[in-house]
Amino acid sequence: MASLIEAVQHGADPAELMACEVPESYRAVFLRRADEQLFHGSESPGDKDVRRTLHVGEVPMPELAPDEALVAVMSSAVNYNTVWSALYEPVSTFRFLRQFGRQDRWTARHDCDYQVVGSDAAGVVVRVGSAVRHWSPGDPVVVNPPYIDEQDPVSQRDGMMTNGMLAWGFETNFGAFGDFAVVRASQLVPKPPHLSWEEAACNTLCLGTSYRMLIGDNGARIKAGDIVLIWGAAGGLGSYAVQLVRQAGGIAVGVVGSTAKADLMDRLGCHLVVDRNSVGLGDAGEGDPGSAWKALGSVIRKELGEDPHVAFEHVGKATFETSVNVVRRGGTVVTCGSSSGYQHAYDNRYLWMKLKRIIGSHGANADEACEANRLMRLGMVVPALSRVYPLHEAPEATRSVQLNAHEGKVGLLNLATAEGQGVTDQALRQQVGEERLRLFRDHAAGSSAGSAGAVTGR
Repeated sequence: MASLIEAVQHGADPAELMACEVPESYRAVFLRRADEQLFHGSESPGDKDVRRTLHVGEVPMPELAPDEALVAVMSSAVNYNTVWSALYEPVSTFRFLRQFGRQDRWTARHDCDYQVVGSDAAGVVVRVGSAVRHWSPGDPVVVNPPYIDEQDPVSQRDGMMTNGMLAWGFETNFGAFGDFAVVRASQLVPKPPHLSWEEAACNTLCLGTSYRMLIGDNGARIKAGDIVLIWGAAGGLGSYAVQLVRQAGGIAVGVVGSTAKADLMDRLGCHLVVDRNSVGLGDAGEGDPGSAWKALGSVIRKELGEDPHVAFEHVGKATFETSVNVVRRGGTVVTCGSSSGYQHAYDNRYLWMKLKRIIGSHGANADEACEANRLMRLGMVVPALSRVYPLHEAPEATRSVQLNAHEGKVGLLNLATAEGQGVTDQALRQQVGEERLRLFRDHAAGSSAGSAGAVTGR
């Protein structure tokens, strides 16, 4: 009898998948509780290398809860939350696992001396729990990372508001970086049929997050003609934000760190691209924010004639004051993270006296994830995948994200044996176009680092 992994790789039907035994262990990328203090006292950023804490090896297969599905992961993708996990900062994620594990016998499975990380995955359902109704073995899926408490009444309004909401593969165990992953059935979304496994795996977290921030009822709710300032436009979140602004009829102003990235954003359709160095903000936000926001505002007004309606924030400490100051009277800053630091300082007079708003946003609820996925299935949004590594090189892939040495999203091949597998709708793929679908990969393969100082517009 073929192994379950072989059956999945050869496209076995549901009956064949069910006939295969679930293995007692599987290959995964994981952190160890024993390494929690490894970087304690390290003052040099160079010492904090995620490759030192990410390990590849066998981990036990957990028992499946009634509301869960076991997914054979064909491909996954790196997010910045894995960098935080691997640094054990700002707190060790084993603290999350300990707290989560106190709830009941099912959550107790997560409180291990290891954590399988990763919050983006695409694969095939191979088993479902007894309470799962809408999914079956053989279904091709992508995974929406929010892990919500469906029995909390507020989940009927917005799953992201439940007290038990966690980020899968960050605040839970058994995440995406393995040959298998354990997910709640409520996390599953149909895989877009025109995408390969690696293209499908890279979208869910960043696209869903950007959709909630900009389009959904819980975010900025941009409209046609709105000018949206997008920090880190060439990164995972930013590249989807640019596309969503375009599709909504808005005007995308992307901030990037090199002329190479500026060229990519111009090809993606950004209306105005500004190199952050040209307005006095270096790689880590060095410079005077007081002069930076004035310089950035001047550039935007010169090119577009008015100030932004919305600032799309996830950089944090290095950019937040500039965002608050640069949006127009009555404007909105929507934030979902702080990759440069969590302690933000700004002059509150620019907020209250000019009637501006700050909106905190996190992930995407099930409806928002499905709506964002629909845009992907329609070909209105394309993957931001720039590079793909084999699973055993996940530590190196995560290091590239830690150093911001990438554009868009970095993917991993888990059970997929080569790039390009998993496409089931070639007609739609041809309609969308290989040039669009491979934009980030082709650019990454052909670009070289550019010099600072570029401002480009459409």
